[in-house]
Amino acid sequence: MQITGMLWGRKLLDLVEFPRSDVRGPEASVDDIKGMIKKHKQLFIKPVFKGGVGKKGKSGLIGRVDNLHDALKEKERLYFATHQDSYRITKSNGVTFEGSVPADHEVYFSITDSTLYRAPCMTVTHHGGVDIEELPEDKLAVVPFDPLTGLKAFHVSNALDSLGAPIEIISPLVQNLPKLWDLYNNYGMLMLELNPIRMFNKGKRLTPVACDFKCAFDQDDPAWKRLHLPDDLFASDDSEFEQEINQLRTYQGQSDVYVINDEGTITAPTFGGGANAMVTELLGEDATISSDFGGNPPYVKMNDISKITFKYWLPQSNVLFIIGGKANNTDIYETFRAMADGIKWYFQQYGPQPLFVVVGRGGPNLIRGMAYLRDTLDSLGIPYRFFGHDSAMSEVINYARAVNRWMLNGGKDEIKKSLNIK
Repeated sequence: MQITGMLWGRKLLDLVEFPRSDVRGPEASVDDIKGMIKKHKQLFIKPVFKGGVGKKGKSGLIGRVDNLHDALKEKERLYFATHQDSYRITKSNGVTFEGSVPADHEVYFSITDSTLYRAPCMTVTHHGGVDIEELPEDKLAVVPFDPLTGLKAFHVSNALDSLGAPIEIISPLVQNLPKLWDLYNNYGMLMLELNPIRMFNKGKRLTPVACDFKCAFDQDDPAWKRLHLPDDLFASDDSEFEQEINQLRTYQGQSDVYVINDEGTITAPTFGGGANAMVTELLGEDATISSDFGGNPPYVKMNDISKITFKYWLPQSNVLFIIGGKANNTDIYETFRAMADGIKWYFQQYGPQPLFVVVGRGGPNLIRGMAYLRDTLDSLGIPYRFFGHDSAMSEVINYARAVNRWMLNGGKDEIKKSLNIK
């Protein structure tokens, strides 16, 4: 559940009165655009994507204009622009018009939940405006702090002093950056990032102005519902599959999905963010979807997810690949029972399907869950291979790919014969 860009970012920043750039949405009239050009001299026009979409600038999807004619031309180019980030392809629906903010200094700032420190963590640098991964460690200040007391002015001041930041930017940042803790903490966020914050010269004093926005919500924390965001905001596409899955966000647990390749042949319900990243990368275009169904979903939710996923993707899939790391508190029996019943439902509704099931998982009640799934697959005549927590995930993924190749080279026909499918 992510938001990127200033269309919605401006509304969230206004909640804590953090200064931000002048932004208009796709509804901006010609007079609005002319007025912005007159006021700011230059506009940036950016496409609006649902969910979290990065690397737009490097893909040439940001327009810079100083007259109405070029502004309307860029609006036409970017309104329905297509963007590919790794294997993910998304399409925009609208643009934003953002006033230029001249500045000599750009700042990067973020708050995240740190698994290293087991606490919220501030990252700040006065070398902003670039990918944070490109900066050496000595140019970044990473500061964990107590969530009970929150982010304080002295955290910001000490961090910037340690980096040798210009003296003129420290005081304005010390006064404004702690406001972002209120936004992060009060609305159930997992991550909040502003990059860049441009230090705009308002006469004698600099003012930090947010020019880009990114955040991610913990959907298991109901605090994000206070924002009354539209239900479809977090869908990365308008496909029927994603819309059906996203309706399940009202339940406990995660249901994050997006379509990778609508002609893929491996459907991989994945559990956990780390597993999702590795599976998405290694399966590539063989995968139909990218997903994270972790968070200890209850039986009813997991069964609903399974039915929706199987309905859309099993007809074209050679391999059903159920994969995740070793869980700490997810009941594997409940998730496997729900998925096994989902497979059984699919066969009852749509008939037998030539399929090979590969499973890699660890966690509480694993053996009991695998036994239930095994009995279901045996009763349906579906071949399978199970891997436990002591198997390397990369090798399990390679095994699933090898099975997919076997299916494409005659294995599917063999399973059809065994299932009496003509």
